[in-house]
Amino acid sequence: MVDQGVDLSVEVAGMKLRNPLILASGILGITPGTLKRVERAGAGAVTTKTITKEKKSGYGNPVIVELEYGLLNAMGLPNPGVKYFLEEMKEMKKMLEIPLIVSIAGSTPDEYAYLAKIISHAGADAIELNLSCPHVEKTGVEVGSDPDMVYDIVKNVKIASNKPILVKLSAMTPSIVEIGKAAVDGGADGIVAINTIRAMAIDIYARRPILSNKFGGLSGPAIKPIAVRCVYELYEAVRVPIIGVGGILNWQDAVEFILAGATAVEVGTAIAIRDLNIFREIKEGLIRYMIEEGFNSIKELIGIAHVN
Repeated sequence: MVDQGVDLSVEVAGMKLRNPLILASGILGITPGTLKRVERAGAGAVTTKTITKEKKSGYGNPVIVELEYGLLNAMGLPNPGVKYFLEEMKEMKKMLEIPLIVSIAGSTPDEYAYLAKIISHAGADAIELNLSCPHVEKTGVEVGSDPDMVYDIVKNVKIASNKPILVKLSAMTPSIVEIGKAAVDGGADGIVAINTIRAMAIDIYARRPILSNKFGGLSGPAIKPIAVRCVYELYEAVRVPIIGVGGILNWQDAVEFILAGATAVEVGTAIAIRDLNIFREIKEGLIRYMIEEGFNSIKELIGIAHVN
């Protein structure tokens, strides 16, 4: 997208995006109409909520705590299951004119491969492997912290799918670089960094954890410095595109991630705080910044914080 003399378009794992702004998984529903609203708001691509093999009802209330520095949630990956989702996905493909990334989660390499095969045949533009959810047992970060398991999952998915594979990683590992390298060795076409951070909140009067699941995932401004660090480290270690996510509330945050090495960024918690206007605000901020700083293409900014 060329706007006011600057080019915001990027390419991620073969997908051409009109700008580097992507809807993060888990923030909005999975209805076609909702995703179309995100497209109209200015996103360059959208990511669905995480889909699992069978239906998940998620955890009981309360599932979200609003904090002064972000959101704490333990939804439990609620979704209708892959078979029902396929009907929704048909409508999404009809309505959307931007890339559709489908997030999936399982507990074994075979389960991830099964989901990826079905979703790929249904027309997803890319598959995002959720290997980093911090509050669901036997999935997410529990499998995404083992480099051998990550390698096996990605390798199996690559065999089952002909679509670009993006692997969403957690910062809650001794070395996100080790996990990132394992994902790339398995065939990942891109890395998404990072997911929420395992955390909790306690009601001092009830003297009990607030969330029904006790523990949840912390998102928002509190985790942004962690996410930027992870993107920076990964950029120096892997040769695939990186999508940065975690605490992006304005255009300055987006620029910081891109300078650290992100080709694109996912926006999540900011939507809950600022609504869908956040996409327009970030886009306009990027354009102003590039004009003022003398850049013609957003691609010129990717990773230049690494130049000595």
